Amino acid sequence: MLSRVGAAKRFLQAARSNKHLNAFISLKPEETLLAEAASVDSRLGTLQKSEHSSIDGRIIAVKDNICTTDLPTTCASEMLRGYVSPYEATVVQNLKRAGAIIMGKTNMDEFGMGSHSIYSAFGAVVGPSPPESQHPRSAGGSSGGSAVAVAMGMCDAALGTDTGGSVRLPASYCGVVGFKPSYGMLSRLGVVAYANSLDTVGILGKDVESVKNVFDEINEHDPRDPTSLSAETRKRLRENLSESSYSKESLRIGIPAEYNVHELTPAVREAWETVAQKLLSLGHQITNISLPHTKHSLSSYYVLAPAEASSNLAKYDGVRYGHRSDADRSTPPDNILFAPTRHTGFGAEVRRRILMGAYALSSEAKENYFIQAQKVRALVQRDFDQAFVQPNWLKCGKDKRGPPGGGGRVDVILAPCALSTAPLLSDVRGQASPLDAYVNDVLTVPASLAGVPAVSVPVFVESGQNQQRRPIGMQIMAQFGDEKVLWEAAKILEGLGTIKA
Repeated sequence: MLSRVGAAKRFLQAARSNKHLNAFISLKPEETLLAEAASVDSRLGTLQKSEHSSIDGRIIAVKDNICTTDLPTTCASEMLRGYVSPYEATVVQNLKRAGAIIMGKTNMDEFGMGSHSIYSAFGAVVGPSPPESQHPRSAGGSSGGSAVAVAMGMCDAALGTDTGGSVRLPASYCGVVGFKPSYGMLSRLGVVAYANSLDTVGILGKDVESVKNVFDEINEHDPRDPTSLSAETRKRLRENLSESSYSKESLRIGIPAEYNVHELTPAVREAWETVAQKLLSLGHQITNISLPHTKHSLSSYYVLAPAEASSNLAKYDGVRYGHRSDADRSTPPDNILFAPTRHTGFGAEVRRRILMGAYALSSEAKENYFIQAQKVRALVQRDFDQAFVQPNWLKCGKDKRGPPGGGGRVDVILAPCALSTAPLLSDVRGQASPLDAYVNDVLTVPASLAGVPAVSVPVFVESGQNQQRRPIGMQIMAQFGDEKVLWEAAKILEGLGTIKA
């Protein structure tokens, strides 16, 4: 393995030579990064392989909505420009405890709200491309900076956050692996909230094994996070899921009819069909399934997520920390307190979602929107529970009787992660309405509403007379807590290599 000092130098060079991609908001000073890498090299030289973690010395980038004490946490917003957190996120602490080195903070959509990483106070992230490219493509969002940093060799792996697909979509566009764990597996303490009931920390890497290694090292109960799964619940999940009867040689793979939407481009649909046929030829079972409430997922998500966001962002008033507009200091009736601060501190997309959420929670709309969206969410969760062979053991009591769901026909579900390959940034910016971008989440939102684990694995497909090779993200989803079978399926998918359509 390349020395950590050598790796750090290589990553820094990659970051410098790809500044046009705007993947990082802040980088650790070179002398500090190299000193930390040298310390790791010295330490690892005295240890046996079994005496250090699987990510010891790995250099990892962190999305800029995850708190660090040695680098600013801005959420790509004017509201928090230059803000340095007084405490560190638990996932960052766990990375450091395992010996990992934090390289810098990656660019993103402001407060995680976007599908293309163009809504950043620090400028848009550009998808992997050379500086001279005349037609740059979208990096996906909101974790676009993390995906580009991995894809362009600026780090070993990166942390992102996934609310409705914010890790999986950029992973698909950038040709890397993007993983969203079961809700509550990874601590959210120190992660700036967008929508609490949906947010998860996610991981991006070049391959499945490197992503799994990061997950294994930071996956533990955090008593300071009320949404973190307790040690007792984790034990119950392990015990019951260990009885799973799946076979690595013949996984039962479901193909959901509702994901075959008419917006799916021919290239993605063809890749999906080709992958399914390839898996069938390898001895795996392919089964057509139905997740009937999937068609309502996107509508439900864009009621629930903005509603939670409007509440979470209410604290940014410029009084305690963050940006404060000078106009707030003038006397009434010239202005309304906090309004100028929030107008200049938040970008247009964030303000739009705050307004959407505030309306959904208003007395006149709550019953018709927020409550109905919660009911749809429950139906989406039920669809997943009924599809999988494994019951949802999270909803099972200590007596292990009457777990919901189970008895379905599949171990995992296979579907595309995005409607298309990465679109041109010019096309994204030229959309008639910002709402047009929301449809990009249609294939990733259902797993977020259900809280089940999902991973996007790039499948490389050759097509056309010139045999153009392009990555298309294929998404594997599994029952809640069943990351074990998810990793098995992801490795099988990764092992397919280049497929000829």
